[in-house]
Amino acid sequence: MTINFDVRRAEPADAPSMARVHVDTWRESYRGLMSDDVLDDPALLSRRESFWAAALTDPRYNQNSVAVASSEGALIGIAMSGPSPEDADGPRQLYLLYAYAAYHGSGVGTALLNAVIDRTASAALWVADPNPRAQAFYRKNGFVADGAVKIEDEVRAVRMIRTIR
Repeated sequence: MTINFDVRRAEPADAPSMARVHVDTWRESYRGLMSDDVLDDPALLSRRESFWAAALTDPRYNQNSVAVASSEGALIGIAMSGPSPEDADGPRQLYLLYAYAAYHGSGVGTALLNAVIDRTASAALWVADPNPRAQAFYRKNGFVADGAVKIEDEVRAVRMIRTIR
């Protein structure tokens, strides 16, 4: 699939559109993995908007890197990385990367990943399990499951790491 898209650093004015992408892509990706009560909660969009407003303006998030992808003037994907919450000296962590399903396979995901984590840097992430498409995407980008598992919001996640020597 060939589409024209741009990736850039996110700005505070992007928060409402980022929240919409976040909620829509959660619903596309996690239906059946996450509770319908969570996905269909009428307050989900406003909570995600508050989250993004804080992530883009609060000094606590200054070390994070946040990017958006757009096509034809509309946001189609979001990504954020930051310091590891478990290990201050550990590799950068990808906190989230979402693109609308219609853009899967277009290069948007890889462009977002590379915008928030240097492709030559070691990194870590947690990915829902099962989520074979996302796990294959991360493997293609040099990540491997390291055996760590956690359950958060009723969703099982596996940790994947990319080690650059």
